[in-house]
Amino acid sequence: MPRSLPSSLPLTRSLSLLRNVRHQPALRKGFSTVIDGPIPQPPESTVSHSFSLQEAIRANGPRSDWTKKEIESIYNSPLMKLAYAAGTVHRRFHDPSSIQMCTLMNIKTGGCSEDCSYCAQSSRYNTGLKATKMVTVDSVLAAARTAKENGSTRFCMGAAWRDMRGRKTNLRNIKEMVNGVREMGMEVCVTLGMIDLEQARELKEAGLTAYNHNVDTSREFYPSVITTRTYDERLQTIENVRQAGLNVCTGGILGLGEKRKDHVGLIHTVATLPSHPESFPVNTLVPIKGTPLGDNAPSPFDATLRTISTARIVLPRTIIRIAAGRTTLSEEQQVLCFMAGANAIFTGEKMLTTECNGWDEDKVMFEKWGLHPMRSFKRGAEMAEQGTELPIFAEAGSSEGGAQKLEVF
Repeated sequence: MPRSLPSSLPLTRSLSLLRNVRHQPALRKGFSTVIDGPIPQPPESTVSHSFSLQEAIRANGPRSDWTKKEIESIYNSPLMKLAYAAGTVHRRFHDPSSIQMCTLMNIKTGGCSEDCSYCAQSSRYNTGLKATKMVTVDSVLAAARTAKENGSTRFCMGAAWRDMRGRKTNLRNIKEMVNGVREMGMEVCVTLGMIDLEQARELKEAGLTAYNHNVDTSREFYPSVITTRTYDERLQTIENVRQAGLNVCTGGILGLGEKRKDHVGLIHTVATLPSHPESFPVNTLVPIKGTPLGDNAPSPFDATLRTISTARIVLPRTIIRIAAGRTTLSEEQQVLCFMAGANAIFTGEKMLTTECNGWDEDKVMFEKWGLHPMRSFKRGAEMAEQGTELPIFAEAGSSEGGAQKLEVF
């Protein structure tokens, strides 16, 4: 017999109460689900970022038709997902334990006529740096031998001047330096300001591997940093280098006072060149007293990691180099950058005018984390010998058409 309503309630009131009861529909739960309500959905922006990352990691090679919107979507992805996706791409195109060790030497210090707001070598600023003439060929070759003995496989030389016009004697000496370093079995890179096509060809004939000419930042923010050289002049030098058959090394500097959109703009500039650069250095500003940016606040680490991760996804075959400012990173932060796609460092006694992590310090780090120096001229051969490494963090599954599908998350 069904239980009767309490006699203390009048029958009409009891029926009224029963009619007003709202019965909630039963929630269906999947097996092992513990949520007693609708399953929360991620924000639409997160779904959009995830889709962009999924599309990007499926790339079979470089592309030069990136839009700023695509790069912005990748850059603004949740940082852990972004770094994870970048690491997946990195392992498809590179040996993740191979790090290029580069040593940089200043072969002509100070006295530059440019007004780069970050640079101690500009003659316009009182930074206490003494201008010098170009060093001798023998001193360069001695420094290169020391670098090679300590494990460096690329030797880079920088000279503080605007361009190479009227510097025939200097160019002749530099070509001798290049030839001597190349005979040691090392890669050689120089950064000499603006050069024309004929000068680039002469350096190529001397044995030069790569030419560095950074674009520094986005086209929009660039005039806030430099006024004595236009953005298009920088791009023309890069084109001269490319036309001469040299490898292009071009990147930027973080911490100039720019915004996140300028990191996106920097990567977009480089990613839409006729061909991607061989290497992309990521510098963080080392503020130098006496320069207009001498009191800038340090660039946060998450900006470095985002830039490296985005660059790795957008420039899958390019070497990404942790350049100036590495001394401010902890060992663990450096390793996180390596996991996200950085695969080159500057190491040795000094950068151009700032401190550098030393060889001994880097050897300890390499040993601890299972890293090894990248061999000179062997990047493509290394991957061919090992086979293209599948993403060790990705799951392989089926997709339409039977093609492999890579899942980031």
